[in-house]
Amino acid sequence: MAADPCPVCGKPLADRTGRTGRGSVYCSAACRQKAYRERHGGAEGFGVQELIDDIGRQAGRLVPQPPQALYAHVSQLSVAVARLRRVARTARDTALDTRPSTDSVTPTPVTQLTETDFGALTERYRREIHVHCYRMTGSYDEAEDLVQETFLRAWRARDGFQGRASARTWLYRIATNACLDLLRRTARRPQRYEPVPGMNHGDGEPPARITWLQPYPDDEMPDDRMPVDDESPESAAVSRETLELVLLAAIQHLPPRQRAALVLRDALGLTAAETAEALDTSVASVNSALQRARPTLREHLPRQRADWRTTVPTDGQRAVLDRYMAAVGRLDFDAMAALLTEDVTLTMPPNPFWFVGRDAIIDFVRVSLDPNSPMFLGHWRSLPTRANGQLAAANYVRRPGTGIYRAQVLDVLRFDDREGHGGRSGDGEGERIVEITSFEPHLFPAFGLPLRL
Repeated sequence: MAADPCPVCGKPLADRTGRTGRGSVYCSAACRQKAYRERHGGAEGFGVQELIDDIGRQAGRLVPQPPQALYAHVSQLSVAVARLRRVARTARDTALDTRPSTDSVTPTPVTQLTETDFGALTERYRREIHVHCYRMTGSYDEAEDLVQETFLRAWRARDGFQGRASARTWLYRIATNACLDLLRRTARRPQRYEPVPGMNHGDGEPPARITWLQPYPDDEMPDDRMPVDDESPESAAVSRETLELVLLAAIQHLPPRQRAALVLRDALGLTAAETAEALDTSVASVNSALQRARPTLREHLPRQRADWRTTVPTDGQRAVLDRYMAAVGRLDFDAMAALLTEDVTLTMPPNPFWFVGRDAIIDFVRVSLDPNSPMFLGHWRSLPTRANGQLAAANYVRRPGTGIYRAQVLDVLRFDDREGHGGRSGDGEGERIVEITSFEPHLFPAFGLPLRL
C-alpha cells in the first residue's frame, strides 16, 4: 500500500515497512512549521482586548534613549502589533464567530457531524489539546504530531461517542491515551549530564538532562485560572495552569500513568472520577498515583517556592533582559557576568553541554564570542520574546564575511528572587539570572520570529 502523502507538500512520507512506533505526520521539519504557521496565522479570538491593552502599555513606555533599549522595546511592540493585525484580518474575513462555549456538550452529536463540521469542532479545542500534549511530553514538536493523531483517532472513533460527557472531555481522554502510547513506546526518563572531555563544567552537581525538552510560545499558553488550594509547593505548582520550564522538567521524572493523573487532576482540575474515567481506571488508583506523584514532583523542584512559581515578570527583570541582550550584542563579557548569579546554571537541550557557575559559563562563551578567538562565531543581535511564561532572548549571529543575521539560539531565562538577591527597586540592579536554558532555533517561527534578520 502506498504511503500517505505529506499534507503540506504532497510528497510521500518515509516508508514505515518493518518499523514500529508512530510515523511522522509531515515529511520534514520545514513542512511541520509551515503547517503550524498556516493554522496559527490567524487569531483564535482569545484575549483580544488584553492584547490591545498590552500594546497600549508597551507604547506608553517607549522613550528615545538609550537607543538599544528603544530598539528592543520597539521590536517587542512590533511582535504584538503583528499578532493584533492577524486578529483583525481573521475577524474581517470570517465576519462572525458563532462557535459555542468550549464547556458545553456538542449541540449536534459527533456521530452526525459532517467531515467539515467535525473539523470545525476539533479546531475549537486545538489550542488547549496542544497545551495538554505538550505538558505530558515536554516537546513542542511531539505535541504538534499528537494533536493530529488525537483528531484522527477521534474521527475514527466518533461512532462510539455516547454524549454522556462534553466533546472537550472526550477529546482530552483520546489525547491523554495518545500521549501515554507515545510515552510507553519511548520509555524515556531524564538522566544526569555527563562530563564532556576537555570542557570546564564548573564545580556544581550535573543537572538533569532532558534531551526532548523544548520551549513553548507564550502566545499559545493558557490563562492562569486555577486557584491554589493549599501551601504545599507541589500543589501550588500544578494547581495553576503553568508551563514554566522548571515544572515541565520536574513532570518528566514521573512515570506515564502518574504524570497523566497529575496533569488531569491538578493542572486541568478534573475530578477524581473524571480522571479515573479518562484513564480507564478506578478512583482509588488515581488517588494512589497522585500520592506517589506529588512527592516526586517536589523532589525535583527548587526548594524556594518563589524560584519556580510562575509570576508576571517585573520591570527589574525586563531591565535585566535588555542589559543581557545589549551585553551579547557588544560581546561584553564583564557585563554578562554581572547579570548572572554565582551558581547560575546553563543547559542546552538536546546537546550534551552544561555548565554550573558564572565563571564556567563565561569561559565557555568567550571561546566563540571573543573576536580574537580562532573559533569566533560572529556578531550578535537579539530580540526579546516570551517562552513558558518566562522572559527570553532570541539570538541571531552574523558570521564573519556575511551581512545577514541568522537564527542561532533561544535563551529562556529564570531569575533569582530569593530573599536578599531579588531586585525590589524596579531598576534591575538587584535581579540576577539563575538559570539559562538554550534551545536550537528551529522553533523560531512558532514564536513569530524570523529565521533571518
